[in-house]
Amino acid sequence: MKALLYRRGGLGDTLLTFPILEVLKTKGYHVTAVGNTDYFAIAKEVGWADEIRNDVREEDSYDLEVVISIDGTLKPFPEGRVWLPKYYLDSLGFGDHSFSDTLPLKGKGSFPLSGKAVLHPSSGSPKKNPPLDMFLEVEYFLKERGIEVMYLIGEADGWLNGKVSPYVESLNPLEIAKSLKDALVFVGLDSGVSHLASYCGVPSVVIYGPTDEVVWRPIGREVYQVKLPYDCSPCFPNVCEERPCLYSSRLLEEVLPLLDHLLIKVNKDNLP
Repeated sequence: MKALLYRRGGLGDTLLTFPILEVLKTKGYHVTAVGNTDYFAIAKEVGWADEIRNDVREEDSYDLEVVISIDGTLKPFPEGRVWLPKYYLDSLGFGDHSFSDTLPLKGKGSFPLSGKAVLHPSSGSPKKNPPLDMFLEVEYFLKERGIEVMYLIGEADGWLNGKVSPYVESLNPLEIAKSLKDALVFVGLDSGVSHLASYCGVPSVVIYGPTDEVVWRPIGREVYQVKLPYDCSPCFPNVCEERPCLYSSRLLEEVLPLLDHLLIKVNKDNLP
């Protein structure tokens, strides 16, 4: 049996389709994933995609086609506030199938992220980014506790060059994923890198402002979402200029205690 999954979009969009790939493989399909091959390379690495391509070939035929697009077999987004993996699997009749909460990837212990707190203060849209000062406060908080910090700069984060230090820059999602496997904790925004960190099993704090934390919750065993209680949110992409949902001081009141909790837990888990 042959199955096609088609999904174009960002890294986070793509990662939230991975449960479909995993379920298709457990059902015995030979799976072809079409979209951004840099993103789907992760699925091939873990054995959830047999082939990855940029485009559909007209000469190919499939027993099952899952085309996630406005005009496809499955709309990209639910009508209500439903977590995307649940919406996808329920829509396909796979709602009773379980899926992994952690990508079965091997880490790269020698990479600069190993054993460090990783900060990613960026996303695919400036509308989702709080002031950089907030992450500098998080950096200070972690260093005061003896934790080494490393900023991560990905493909959408060129504006961070020269503004944070130390940092690692990588444009290869599979290499980023392998590197994140050995990180201590992660703090980021509603971004593809945050989805990747939590999916890799890193204890993660993910900050939401104008976007929907229900629909866009990352896959992960230990992901903590921070969202300020404003009735006007979610509002993305029609975001107001004031953006009170991204006020640094109020977000820090939520983020820093969570980090304390995670660091205590991580230390306990690493005891002999």
